[in-house]
Amino acid sequence: MSGRDLGTPAVEGTAPVGLTIDGQPARVPAGTSILRAAATIGIEIPRLCATASLAAHGSCRLCIVEIAGRRGTPAACTTPVEDGMVVTTDTPRLAKIRRGIVELYLSDHPADCLTCAANGACDLQAVAGKVGLRKVRYPAGGATHRAAPAEAATPYFVYDPARCVVCARCVRACAEIQGNFALTIVGRGFASRIRPGAAEDFVGSECVACGACVQACPTAALIETSVVAHGQPTHAVETTCAYCGVGCSLRAEMQGAQVVRMVPVATGGANQGHACVKGRFAWGWTRHRDRVTTPMIRERRTDPWRAVGWDEAIAFAAERFRRILADHGPRAVGGVTSSRCTNEEIYAVQKLIRGGFGTNNIDTCARVCHAPTGYGLRQAFGTSAGTQDFQSVDQADLILVIGANPTDGHPVFGARLKRRVRQGATLVVIDPRRIDLVGAPHARARLHLQLRPGSNVAMLNALAHVIVTEGLVDRAFVAARCDLESFAAWEEFVADPAQSPEAVAEITGVAAAEVRAAARLYATAGNAAIYYGLGVTEHSQGSTAVMAIAHLAMATGNIGRPGVGVNPLRGQNNVQGSCDMGSFPNELPGYRDVADPAVRALFEAAWGRTLDPEPGLRLPQMLDAAVEGRFKALFVHGEDLAQSDPNTRHVVAALEALDLLVVQDLFLGETAAYAHVFLPGTSFLEKDGTFTNAERRINRVRPALAPRTGRHEWRIAADLATALGFPMGWDDGAAILDEIARLTPSFAGVSFARLDRAGSLQWPCNDAAPDGTPILHVEGFVRGKGRFVPTPFEPTAEQASRFYPLILTTGRVLAQYNVGAQTRRTDNLVWHGEDVLEIHPDDAAARGIADGELVTLASRIGSTTLRARLGDRVPPGVVHTTFHHPVGGANVVTTDRADWATGCPEYKVTAVEVSRANFPPPG
Repeated sequence: MSGRDLGTPAVEGTAPVGLTIDGQPARVPAGTSILRAAATIGIEIPRLCATASLAAHGSCRLCIVEIAGRRGTPAACTTPVEDGMVVTTDTPRLAKIRRGIVELYLSDHPADCLTCAANGACDLQAVAGKVGLRKVRYPAGGATHRAAPAEAATPYFVYDPARCVVCARCVRACAEIQGNFALTIVGRGFASRIRPGAAEDFVGSECVACGACVQACPTAALIETSVVAHGQPTHAVETTCAYCGVGCSLRAEMQGAQVVRMVPVATGGANQGHACVKGRFAWGWTRHRDRVTTPMIRERRTDPWRAVGWDEAIAFAAERFRRILADHGPRAVGGVTSSRCTNEEIYAVQKLIRGGFGTNNIDTCARVCHAPTGYGLRQAFGTSAGTQDFQSVDQADLILVIGANPTDGHPVFGARLKRRVRQGATLVVIDPRRIDLVGAPHARARLHLQLRPGSNVAMLNALAHVIVTEGLVDRAFVAARCDLESFAAWEEFVADPAQSPEAVAEITGVAAAEVRAAARLYATAGNAAIYYGLGVTEHSQGSTAVMAIAHLAMATGNIGRPGVGVNPLRGQNNVQGSCDMGSFPNELPGYRDVADPAVRALFEAAWGRTLDPEPGLRLPQMLDAAVEGRFKALFVHGEDLAQSDPNTRHVVAALEALDLLVVQDLFLGETAAYAHVFLPGTSFLEKDGTFTNAERRINRVRPALAPRTGRHEWRIAADLATALGFPMGWDDGAAILDEIARLTPSFAGVSFARLDRAGSLQWPCNDAAPDGTPILHVEGFVRGKGRFVPTPFEPTAEQASRFYPLILTTGRVLAQYNVGAQTRRTDNLVWHGEDVLEIHPDDAAARGIADGELVTLASRIGSTTLRARLGDRVPPGVVHTTFHHPVGGANVVTTDRADWATGCPEYKVTAVEVSRANFPPPG
């Protein structure tokens, strides 16, 4: 139990207090509530308003106790222990009072209490049994709210006020856990009920449908529609969410082979009992009618698909790969791994490509999101990963969020971040858009530096300039931990007046005084942490910006302890894992260089195959080579390139030019339209393996269901490799992880068995760190001394012009995910049914555009049609859209300009024009 589990939390660092509870001695920290103290010695006091995740409230009065020498019956949840206290929790007097309280609750409760949907999982029923209540004496005809009608609060849960005991657990959960303050209690007495703020319904309110209220509800007043439909679950399987990089631990609760609900796990290392609308509720896509579960092949992409068995599909693909390899050589084929899949599946695919195809032509979707993170952090620190665990933010005094929108993209972490700000941490946001964190209730940002898209590096250099020129550098840290020669060159560079906030104000669009204030806050806060996302990496200077962020942390000593660090918020559930597993053309698993003979020798001995010493092609290079006729065959594992990658026309031209395209996926997406072979994949509920989240946490993914395809996804790659004469020889996912551990130093101590015991582990996990490494670089950097590099700002070549005067930037929304393949096949469409174009009212007025009108969004390379949404979340001159719906096709207009070091596309800066569409809105 944590300090907040049962009532008043203990005061850390205080001397223990001795007391007696029901004749048993107890010794707990001072400040501990009686309720929690009793639980530590196995005494359970009846309660209704207290839960394992909320602060003490004291409203239900069921946890009353008697204390020797005191009058009355205080609530155990709000009464702290004292030395020598003698407490009694069960007397005839207390029993009588408790029975009376429960009887009053039940007098206002529906008569079907024993047959409602929460039967067997209702705290009110449990408490009634515990206090020995057998009947209710009060007449049913009295004043009650039993007649209050139930309502479908959201597509995922219902609210029945007749069953509500107004304990306020849902209101408190919304405020304390999610930090949204969307719920309140209105009315008094029997008229009191829970309402979503001032809104008429939950969907139209600030409710984000995270499910914290449902989880907290002690009755069936708030309950999942799936439980109403199927009844209470009978067994459960613990697994890991397959959406964002937070990596929430979830429990799939089931009846037989029917998943009834997904519940966040209280002991989950990343989420600690919380979830978001996607992980908690949006799992219905796993059984959607669009899922393809049978392999399909066709001779030409113009032919209709033909469903076949696995053996025929594998043989068909292998024969064509074999023919192309014979005619054109291994440099003409390649593959793309999926950050949606397990480490074991990714490892199998990269092994197939390197050992079966004989090429290093391999890439991953991390190329189009966080490749600059890998490059930039390795240059500075020596390792390609974030430095902290998520719990670290609880000790931050200042939180700097740049180019990230945690409440939409990483909502469980976003809720935790808001909680820390409510506790007193200072928040600074650097973003072209006014994200929710800028004005979050009770957690708003102290500063919002609303810079122009594409000016990140100029802004970061200006922050560094202030830190250096105002004497805010932690000289002792730099002297002990960093390369002094490189620091001196960097210091001279940023001290140049050309890097000052005043000098770059024209570039960034941010007042110099605000930049100086932000720099001082960061450098003097005590513990200062930086969290960044795709708004940093998806630029032509993405790698430069990541290095500049690392420099700020090193120069101020904000590295190597809780509450600080450099923290990339990874986009997809296993982006970190796809990089760890060797999905880049120049790196084998564990970020080892393919050109290193010793590294190759290790893998060649294990795999029994000579490996190509030359780095292969990146995905953009593969696509270019395909258009030019030099690249002939591609294996695409769980990615929809034709929707997710920039410059859609060029991507489609490359796919059409291929002699063979093999797609392994769940649905027939945009890319599959150009495929010759479709190999159906498995959902996360059918997988057996591991994911690695943004904090390097390796979590188990356990199968709640048998694969609907009849075959595990890693086995498909293994079977194809075998057909090509390269057998892999695994019996299960555990054997693959064992091989990974043998060949990858950071995974040396990881296995299914170890994860099942520990819950999760953060790499590196090895002999030096047998329990994993929550925080990196505690005593030294992986590369030895931290390295500084001058980071001159270079404007992107993608500039606004007379014909394209606006700048488009892109992002995500809470309800949808990535290209929407999963979330669009759920009821999340209620919240976000289409991609819209956010445009400032001044820009809209200049173009005669009204709110809700269809508009044409055009760039130098393409155009699409979206619905306009007027507002001030974007400044004049900037427009914003999402990319969740293929109909909108935002990547039709994005260019293929890319980061100089990694080739990561510059999604965040596209020069565009917006005009009224030539046809009226539908309907």
